[in-house]
Amino acid sequence: MNSRTQSSCVLTNSSTTITMPSTSDTTLKSTNIQLKVSLEVPLMTKEQLYPTPSMKDNIPFDVEFDLRLIGCELIQTAGRLLKLPQTAMATGQVLFHRFYYSKSFVKNPMEYYAMAAIFLSTKIEECPRRIRDVLNVFHHIKQVRTGKVIKPMQIDESYHIAKNQVIKAERRLLKELGFCVHVKHPHKMILIYLQAMECNQESLSQKAC
Repeated sequence: MNSRTQSSCVLTNSSTTITMPSTSDTTLKSTNIQLKVSLEVPLMTKEQLYPTPSMKDNIPFDVEFDLRLIGCELIQTAGRLLKLPQTAMATGQVLFHRFYYSKSFVKNPMEYYAMAAIFLSTKIEECPRRIRDVLNVFHHIKQVRTGKVIKPMQIDESYHIAKNQVIKAERRLLKELGFCVHVKHPHKMILIYLQAMECNQESLSQKAC
């Protein structure tokens, strides 16, 4: 009988310990592998951060920066249209950035991985949306950006191709991140710091977050 252990995340103030599952076909005994993430044990090394895979493929830094910016804007706009909480949009943007520190924009189309990132983030943040809704929203955004007449997405061959590409992108994103998709956002800490500094203006809090 095959068995599958359950994973869990343990958070502390100074570090994050992520328990990764290990499966076995011959025993029911569970085995856990712990991955500790802290300032001393970062998610990425300096070598991974620079030069990036895209830079190694001769994409200038400013062009890569623009691609990252466009991808995050797409995720933010799509999240609003999908009526997602801000946390889900931020998680999608973090996953998007992490992926492109592992893979290049040259071989991995930005739009598909933006869709995959927000689709995955809706599951992580427990506000799931259908992949069809994600595709429809990105189709709408593309029409608006290119100045085309707004038309609903047709369920045809191109739709099924796009759907399969997003599913493949989600799988590859998970694989490249080693299924380590926990994101600890700074928003709560920002609010605590603002309160400590007695900066309780709502407009300042919204701008900071």
